[in-house]
Amino acid sequence: MSTTLTRQPAAATAQGQPPAVGSHSLSKAASKRTTAAATFLRAVASRLGSGAWKAAGILAFLALWELGPTYLADSSTRVFLPPLHDVLGAWGKLYESGTIQGHLAASLTRSVTGFGAALVAGISLGLLIAWYPRLNAVLNPLLELFRNTAALALLPVFTLLLGIGEESKISIVAYAAFFPVLLNTIAGVKTVDPLLIRAAKSLGLNSFRLFQKVILPSAVPTIFTGIRMAGTASILVLIAAEMVGAKAGLGYLIVNAQSSFLIPDMYAGILTVSLLGLAVNFLLVALERHFSRWRTAVGAASA
Repeated sequence: MSTTLTRQPAAATAQGQPPAVGSHSLSKAASKRTTAAATFLRAVASRLGSGAWKAAGILAFLALWELGPTYLADSSTRVFLPPLHDVLGAWGKLYESGTIQGHLAASLTRSVTGFGAALVAGISLGLLIAWYPRLNAVLNPLLELFRNTAALALLPVFTLLLGIGEESKISIVAYAAFFPVLLNTIAGVKTVDPLLIRAAKSLGLNSFRLFQKVILPSAVPTIFTGIRMAGTASILVLIAAEMVGAKAGLGYLIVNAQSSFLIPDMYAGILTVSLLGLAVNFLLVALERHFSRWRTAVGAASA
């Protein structure tokens, strides 16, 4: 009986002891790993679901393009709207012969040259107009007049003055891309928070450092909106200009295939233009994210 009485408190004490420190830490670490893995899997599933929804429209359009001419259209319509596999086959033949690469290189050279000139001129003049009110008062009526004049309406003027060579095409591209960059640069600078400008001036920043450290970073999102609009405009206007008078380029390929009744080749050129515009947009979005990283960092820090 005495032995039994002396062992019961020991057993009760052993049952009432807290778990070992090491096992508690291991369970916490395992719980954290499980939570992190679950969060990662949820993020991956969310991204896959978002990507599937975004791709659904494109896949449905491609399926309709492939099946519609074959099963829904009559024979006369199929001549002018070939199914997708015929267009891809024509694109493959143009690629094998090197034709599509030559036309793409010609269009890219003209577009990049005109777009680059518009970028430099639009941002520089936009900063000056936004910073100097008198210059804005003098140039604003003239800019309003020209920005409401369609670039393609002036294509005959550029052709008459500069000929049908490269100068007229590069100039019309620069004209079309200039105004979106200019107007968005002016808007971006004018919407900078005045408190930031006063704070920078109170810290002794000169005009150059003020532009570099405060105004340009704050105006970058608005400026890049104009740059993306200008990138799209430069491609569209160039294609139209190449259809009028050119011997190389995607616009020339499209109109030449149409006049030669090579309908799959025509659609192959149109598909190339669409992919080119998509690639340009992705590139400009990536550049905007690169130059706007400080906004993400500030937002994350404040959160």
